[in-house]
Amino acid sequence: MKHSTFSFMWLLVAILSVLCGAATGWAQDGTPGAIDTGDTAWILVSSAFVLCMTLPGLALFYGGLVRSKNVLGTLAHTAVILCLISIVWVLLGYSLAFGTDIGGVIGSLEFLGLMGVGQDAFPGTGIPHLVFMVFQLMFAAITVALITGSFAERMKFTALLLFAVLWSVLIYSPLAHWVWGGGWLGEMGALDFAGGAVVHISSGFAALVCALVLGQRKGYGVESMLPHNLPMTVLGTGLLWFGWFGFNAGSALGANGGAATAFVATHIAACAGGVSWMAAEWMRTGKPTMLGVASGIIAGLATITPGAGFLSPLSALLIGLVAGVLCYAAVVLKVRLGYDDSLDVVAIHGVGGFTGILATGLFASVGAQGLFFGNPGQFVIQVVLAVSTLVFVLIGTFVILKVVDALVGLRISSEDEETGLDLSQHSERAYS
Repeated sequence: MKHSTFSFMWLLVAILSVLCGAATGWAQDGTPGAIDTGDTAWILVSSAFVLCMTLPGLALFYGGLVRSKNVLGTLAHTAVILCLISIVWVLLGYSLAFGTDIGGVIGSLEFLGLMGVGQDAFPGTGIPHLVFMVFQLMFAAITVALITGSFAERMKFTALLLFAVLWSVLIYSPLAHWVWGGGWLGEMGALDFAGGAVVHISSGFAALVCALVLGQRKGYGVESMLPHNLPMTVLGTGLLWFGWFGFNAGSALGANGGAATAFVATHIAACAGGVSWMAAEWMRTGKPTMLGVASGIIAGLATITPGAGFLSPLSALLIGLVAGVLCYAAVVLKVRLGYDDSLDVVAIHGVGGFTGILATGLFASVGAQGLFFGNPGQFVIQVVLAVSTLVFVLIGTFVILKVVDALVGLRISSEDEETGLDLSQHSERAYS
């Protein structure tokens, strides 16, 4: 195992060295033009908000949900992915996502190593190109980190590193290009304001493939696998909610009316999701739980993401209410089907993202019109967006997992799983 770890790290260093060598002539240093300082300030702050969503937000949310012997390993997944994907994005990922379109499928290598990405305004905005790049970087990082909840407590750390790099380059960057970078879905008119397809469908259904390929945790369905620290998860929920305002309202790419629309829709949907999940759980089990409220809040946030800038407050309220009930039903169905999505990534992000994409095609009324506002064609386009993302992610993730398994193996040994990730993978203990 140590040999494979070092081999992988040397391979990674070699690849990055080649890319660094190719990326000469970094960015222009000329005086930027047409920069709006207010817009720039807002997107810089929004980028920091999305960083907060990932670390500490998502790390704490996931960390509290696992057993105590796996909490540091779970935190490490999020922290290291943030670091690793940031580097990959700078060297290659951003160019593939936002470089000049090639056949509607992928971006060119013109921005390799951020060549030509500097202080001049990004086309169509009043913010520097570098600011746009770093805002999108935060999306790329959190999307990969979201997937880790599906295989929590059982994936090799070496496999995690390799999977994260391959998935970001081969799945996330092409999807971002298709929708936001001038690719075929964007040209078709698909609406995905802040990542319902690019972030949530992709991570949610990649999570499904991961859960199925890796199989159930040792003792699943027999041993108690309750969250070890729900206050940690609630704290993570609050940080995710806080950061989501930058995630959604920042996607307006300016301090403007679109940001205001997205900000309000985001908050209302989160509140509605928390209440409706609580109500559904209360009716089914006889008691509401704090975990249910927290899960419903995240479900509302995930579901409103693709339409946040296109929806009225009342539409956001309705979508949030539907999200809480529907995502809770998906958790119940998971238990009946028997697959081990450890932290319910499929139910919350996959189902929520898919629902949100379709709901945008129905309820869009601000800056774009959906089916209920006289444009049935938009709903058809949203169906194409959701289904094409789903198919691409399912097939691509499966292939990547098989490659990773062949190279380094996916799963820790039974003995290491019994010991826990903290000791077996990192030689650390969270609690003495």
